Amino acid sequence: MKLRTATVADARALALIGPATFLETFANDHPGEALVAFTETHHSAAYYEALLTEPTTSAWIVEHEAGAPIGYAILVPASLPGSDPETDAELKRIYMFSKWQGAGFGRALIEAVEEEAIKRGAKRLVLSVYTKNEKAIRFYEARGYEMVGRTMFPGFPETFSDFVMAKTLR
Repeated sequence: MKLRTATVADARALALIGPATFLETFANDHPGEALVAFTETHHSAAYYEALLTEPTTSAWIVEHEAGAPIGYAILVPASLPGSDPETDAELKRIYMFSKWQGAGFGRALIEAVEEEAIKRGAKRLVLSVYTKNEKAIRFYEARGYEMVGRTMFPGFPETFSDFVMAKTLR
């Protein structure tokens, strides 16, 4: 497996991983039509192109030996409730196909994000995670993240609640 910095040229790859992993994770309790509509807008190649063009965005992609994309992470300026854009950075997304979860690639991604956040001068890294995504919550807790608040996940007609988690960086 190979971890590397993602660029605008990777927007199409992220647009494949994003909706597939989002559907895989949330199809059990998010309404189907709204889930598809959300992924069409918030996981499109155009969405990722715009995001990766931002000078304050950093991203990484994990590829299989054959070159196929299997996961990614995105770091942005902090905007979650309770975060401070002056001292915090935000893990916007970290997605990995379930087949490769538990193999150390998620850990490598989050370590890359944390290192970049420290380089940017961030004192803390914040993220949001669905309150029912117990596997992801355990992943973050095992890496020193603590729950510091709650927020609502936008983009759906129903309300879905997320925990805001944070980790103090060295």
